Amino acid sequence: MVMRRSLSLFCLLILAMPASAKPVIQASNYPLAYFAQRIAGDRIDVQFLAPPDEDPAFWEPSDLQIAKLQNADKVLLNGATYEKWLSHVSLPDSILVDTSEVFAPQFIEVKESSTHSHGKEGSHSHAGTAFTTWIDFAQSRKQAETILPCLVRLLPGAQAEFQTNAQSLFAELDDLDRQMMSASQEIGQQPILASHPVYHYLARRYRLQIESVLWEPETIPDEAAIRDLRALLTKHPTKWMIWEASPAGESIAKLKDLGIGSVVFDPCANRPEQGDWLSVMRQNVANLKTIVAPK
Repeated sequence: MVMRRSLSLFCLLILAMPASAKPVIQASNYPLAYFAQRIAGDRIDVQFLAPPDEDPAFWEPSDLQIAKLQNADKVLLNGATYEKWLSHVSLPDSILVDTSEVFAPQFIEVKESSTHSHGKEGSHSHAGTAFTTWIDFAQSRKQAETILPCLVRLLPGAQAEFQTNAQSLFAELDDLDRQMMSASQEIGQQPILASHPVYHYLARRYRLQIESVLWEPETIPDEAAIRDLRALLTKHPTKWMIWEASPAGESIAKLKDLGIGSVVFDPCANRPEQGDWLSVMRQNVANLKTIVAPK
């Protein structure tokens, strides 16, 4: 039995061995994979293992995926407690790169959140450290800045190329930040609802007055949810709700009956069906410009 288990582990390690001679980077979410790919181009094999239908923040790697993580030259972590699997997966510290460590003192602690479930991830809570760090575009730039020297150490001969690519990415992140600042000025201090408690860093950076509920885009709110929403509106009267993805038509209609419009701001933690991280963020900013402060 022990020999059979050892043979199975050996087979997994063989299967997980990189097929190319390029250095291999594993990223724990799509934004980090996007940043690394933009900087490295085709010089480094950038991989992202979470399936497209799962939230990477609550994904659990299989034995084969763990072996691939262990065989990587570097593993890019979002940090801020994002990688729930990290506590029970053995990886050498030498390959781990915590991309948010530089601004760890500015992490937001979420004190209250109900436990709920959606998709394949099962039940979970959003209490604790807020981890959607990259939708503050100043923070996402710092995460990309942390990735650059990591890649240069893997391929010193490509330093000039990587720096050129990185400067292009940094400029686009800076432009996103400026656009979002401009949009937030148009929105002003009017109250906004969020369908999910994932927008803490967006709200802080851009001074948005956001209160969160626990609604899923694919789930129609029942009478209890509408009743709770009505109660919240007495304290936080709003005309807009931000969603992580396009909500069901019936949900849009129920909100419209309450005088509330729907806007999508997709955090894009996983690969989008169309476009890439940057195009999704640009669309998010354009969507938010729908919310204009009353004159």
